[in-house]
Amino acid sequence: MTNTHTYIDVIMPLPVRGFFTYELPDNFTQNIEIGQRVLVQFGNKKLYTVIAYAIHNNKPTDYETKPILDILDKKPIVNKFQIRLWEWSADYYMCSIGDFYKAALPSGLRLESETKILPKITIDTTTEFTAKQKQVINLLSQQDILTIADIAKISDVKNPIALIKELHALGAITIQEEVKNRYKPKLAKYIVLAKKIDTPEKITRTLELLSKAKKQHAFFQFYINYVGIEKAIEGTRISKQKLIEKAESTPAILKQLLEKNILKETVAQVSRISEESKNIQTKKELNPNQEKALIEINENFKTKDVVLLHGVTSSGKTEIYIHKIEEALKENKQVLYLLPEIALTSQIIQRLKAVFGSKVGVYHSKFSDDERVEIWQNVLANTENSYQIILGVRSSIFLPFSNLGLIIVDEEHENTFKQFDPSPRYNARDLSVVLAALHKAKVLLGTATPSLESYYNSQTERYGLVELFQRHKDVELPKIMLSDIRKAHKKKEMRSHFSPMMIDNIEEALNKNEQVILFQNRRGFSPFLECNSCGWVPGCKWCDVSLTYHKGINKLVCHYCGYSINGVHYCEKCKEPGLETKGFGTEKVEDEISLIFPDAKVGRLDLDTARGKHGHETIINEFQDQNIDILIGTQMISKGLDFEHVSIVGILSADSMLRFPDFRAYERSYQLMAQVSGRAGRKNKQGKVIIQTYDTENIIVNQVVHNNYRQMYDYQLKERKQFFYPPFSRLIKLTLKHRDKNVLNKVSYELANQLKVVEQCKILGPTTPVIIRIQNYYIKNILIKVGKGPQIGQMKKDISTIITSVNSKKDYKTTQIIIDVDPF
Repeated sequence: MTNTHTYIDVIMPLPVRGFFTYELPDNFTQNIEIGQRVLVQFGNKKLYTVIAYAIHNNKPTDYETKPILDILDKKPIVNKFQIRLWEWSADYYMCSIGDFYKAALPSGLRLESETKILPKITIDTTTEFTAKQKQVINLLSQQDILTIADIAKISDVKNPIALIKELHALGAITIQEEVKNRYKPKLAKYIVLAKKIDTPEKITRTLELLSKAKKQHAFFQFYINYVGIEKAIEGTRISKQKLIEKAESTPAILKQLLEKNILKETVAQVSRISEESKNIQTKKELNPNQEKALIEINENFKTKDVVLLHGVTSSGKTEIYIHKIEEALKENKQVLYLLPEIALTSQIIQRLKAVFGSKVGVYHSKFSDDERVEIWQNVLANTENSYQIILGVRSSIFLPFSNLGLIIVDEEHENTFKQFDPSPRYNARDLSVVLAALHKAKVLLGTATPSLESYYNSQTERYGLVELFQRHKDVELPKIMLSDIRKAHKKKEMRSHFSPMMIDNIEEALNKNEQVILFQNRRGFSPFLECNSCGWVPGCKWCDVSLTYHKGINKLVCHYCGYSINGVHYCEKCKEPGLETKGFGTEKVEDEISLIFPDAKVGRLDLDTARGKHGHETIINEFQDQNIDILIGTQMISKGLDFEHVSIVGILSADSMLRFPDFRAYERSYQLMAQVSGRAGRKNKQGKVIIQTYDTENIIVNQVVHNNYRQMYDYQLKERKQFFYPPFSRLIKLTLKHRDKNVLNKVSYELANQLKVVEQCKILGPTTPVIIRIQNYYIKNILIKVGKGPQIGQMKKDISTIITSVNSKKDYKTTQIIIDVDPF
């Protein structure tokens, strides 16, 4: 017999591979489209909002299908480009498509559904109920309304949905489906003229009637003057709050006019997205070097889809981006401008809005969920009033673009484009290339310090390469000086953590009313405390790591799990009081530089000070307005910020970066030091950079001093090739976690041994990481090196099969195995 039923495959918001099939009732077949949200029952108790993926007539043979409960959208909220991107990404990053669904959609669009269960007012007394049915009826008699979750929680019924269906069929209960929408539109109150006052004469008459009520008369007169007679009669509205403020009146006066039916209050939905009206400026003219670079970019785009713009700091890359954006807009294309850090958005948004006005939208995690929903809907609509340019961090790669023409990835080398936790662990820079290919768009990667992988792609002609090595207006590159703190310590010349060279140059800059940036890539006051008597160090209860001391809040805090204790004054081991701070973070630098330069205004930019939606922006604007003389920060201050009055940049501890146990440590150290150095000497003045180090002969430090990226690239590439690291291979990192150290050792060695049978794979490990326990889970790492080529897809399938097989064994089921493709 031919099957005439229609079925739908859906994407679940769960880390489960593959799709689930549901039956499509006849009343829904005409309304369903791919990309719409659908409400379904999953298992016995759960209701989920899922995405329609495929519609067909093939009934599953291995399980009974359930019907969908509802279609939540009139039109799709996810388009075909997004679904294809999710599919490709899930396959490449070895995770479920549901992981990408959860990462992409703002939680306000992932609705929570609640089924309300109500008792019938009258129940047929002749009906015989089972014990479990009676239990539910008794519960309803006490509480009137229950949800499925409530019934499952407070009763011992394992399958409440089946039981509810039985009771509904017997007429004992009524069921009310209620979808709880997390997204709530923002409503605002407006004031309009009452409909009965519809002529200029009636307005004049109303003013005469109010002549004795002077405050009401003044308020109404102001309203008419502010809006205009004709527009008032047409029903032009004005914000209630704004009207009261502009009229310099009170809500009580307005209330009297509302009660007299002279004015009327209305409520309307408004956008949460700020639409500040700005004077649109023309874009700046490019200098000859920038013009040449732009021409080369366009020439490269004729044959290549990705171009790397390698331009030194302050070479004017942003102005080139603006010209490329304008070209895309002339073709009615959308533009995505990716930044590595929220801190950068405030400066760039000002520059883009100055040229493109309200065509620019911003999208990042510091926005409320409702704001993100509105930006999503704005981009999805793609109308004349929609944003044509989206400026955002990595999550904006998932917005519903339908006509993308250009993706700009600024500071493409930054590791913050990589998502670490939770899954999916994607790299937005790499996904931008995939997304652009789906849209037949172009990608422009820009940086002063390219990642080895991107530069290698440009050298092997996979990407185009354009170089811009002259600073804007021919400003000289900063003079970089090394300060040997080994000698300074021996001679006892150090003042706290500052060498004489650092102190003298800071003092000179402050005397000239210039600004200083000090870079220390560790937040907090001190990395740890240590007992002078016995060497005891306060550690985290849940992680094998010392607690970082934060002086401002007088707490010792674990930067891995958040565990904290109040300041410790006595040693727990020997009970002696002599605890001493060791090492230094940004908070300690701030404290000590304030003692050395008491008249200087000192600020700090790190994760602790930049919390909240506008935290970064406030500190950056304060520094830009010269309300801060010395800014101390972590790597946040290294990323593309432009401050015209900075003449001195100090790197306080180059060695801590260089000694990190990672094959990318030298590359990252070069990038960080070169980027921080680039903040010095802008706007017609050569700046100075002082790098404090114990090893003035270190090869990377000297490559930074001579601004020799190519030498660093060649040196690192030779090592990478010798040891088969990217860009000559691809890495897959497996992180295994378990509360029992012995179980973890067994499962990690068994998994590593089984993985060794996969052809063309090199297995390193299992190895113990520097921090062996985090959040009470012991950790082991296995690193898989695989060659590039078409065989990598089959390798990943074989690796996934082995992981699933090992993880499903009885003794190993509680082991967490985290897969990270292309770890950064």
